Amino acid sequence: MAATAGRFTCLYTYPLRQASRTFISSSTTSLRSFASEAAPPTGSEPSPSATPKRRPTYFKDSPVPTLTEFISLLEEPLTVEDALELRTAMVGPAGKKKQITRLPEWLKTPIPNNSNYKKIKKDLRGLKLHTVCEEARCPNISECWGGSDKSTATATIMLMGDTCTRGCRFCSVKTSKTPPPLDIHEPEHTAEALSRWGLGYVVLTSVDRDDLADGGARHFAETIMKIKQKKPEMHVEALTGDYAGDLEMVALVARSGLDVYAHNMETVEELTPFVRDRRAKFRQSLTVLEAAKKTVPSLITKTSIMLGLGETEDQLLETLKELRKIDVDIVTFGQYMRPTKRHMKVEEYVTPEKFEAWRQRALDMGFLYCASGPLVRSSYKAGEAFIENVLKKRKAKTLLGDEVMRVQKDVVLP
Repeated sequence: MAATAGRFTCLYTYPLRQASRTFISSSTTSLRSFASEAAPPTGSEPSPSATPKRRPTYFKDSPVPTLTEFISLLEEPLTVEDALELRTAMVGPAGKKKQITRLPEWLKTPIPNNSNYKKIKKDLRGLKLHTVCEEARCPNISECWGGSDKSTATATIMLMGDTCTRGCRFCSVKTSKTPPPLDIHEPEHTAEALSRWGLGYVVLTSVDRDDLADGGARHFAETIMKIKQKKPEMHVEALTGDYAGDLEMVALVARSGLDVYAHNMETVEELTPFVRDRRAKFRQSLTVLEAAKKTVPSLITKTSIMLGLGETEDQLLETLKELRKIDVDIVTFGQYMRPTKRHMKVEEYVTPEKFEAWRQRALDMGFLYCASGPLVRSSYKAGEAFIENVLKKRKAKTLLGDEVMRVQKDVVLP
């Protein structure tokens, strides 16, 4: 029995764990531990040589500029010739380098990095809202979201999720044949967020939802009505899809109480099959804008066209004539910028002078307003301010006319 037990443990010694506990308890009761130094005498101060020195580190001790300071370092201003010159660069590993064209100076924008930008983004995420500013990688996000306070900022809310059922060759929004179902609380959340910000003008847009019977028109209209209920004085612009040519759905949105009905042509008729999804047609888009105007004649209708896709001046001029035939009020021109390598290439970087020339030509043709520039998008801050003033003047004129009619009715003729 003893021989058998000896194979596993010694019967005459403490177990190892108990012995270690006894050793630790006895060492802690003594004045010194084995790894400690002798305590200095009472009343004496430690010598300077005994104070450990902190190891110097480059990143903590050297004044290294932050990313924002590094980017904003002052540079010599470029001459007009240098600014308009397109520059190239060789990128890639050795032996596989390829030449790329760098963005012109007039297309470079600051990195969004301020407190107001972060506040707006936090509000949007908290209410589970999406913006076309983020999904479409808009270059103006630092300008539109970077106002001194949220009441001067502009954000284009994108309804019905962040996944589109169409795949246009210029757009970076996610695509899927079966996107997630609609959020039934989105209209209320959107109205709550916009009323909280205290904006005077708001832009609503949406992805295309060909998987829905109405294309999402009722969801869009409900959102507009809830915004008007919470803040009737707010001006609402709706940038809608074509609803697969269903003009009843176009009329439903047009009668929901909005102030500006927008639908983008995107490009000229000749390039539409190569730029937009096959379900989006040039003539169909013209019909949408015409139907909105006929449904509510007081509506301001608006569209946007991208330049730099390979269009010619004659094609662009013909497009403007078609828009004037159906009484479109506002047109905007902006530079097409390739989101990723999977999208269409940029055929031309149009200069600011050409954009200005097209702006003047559009005004000469009778458009109420035209925003034209390399960084202009369909929802542009300066354009919204102008449209807001136009709407206020129209409302004031309408109220004045109603007051005159009331006074005339009260006058009793002899």
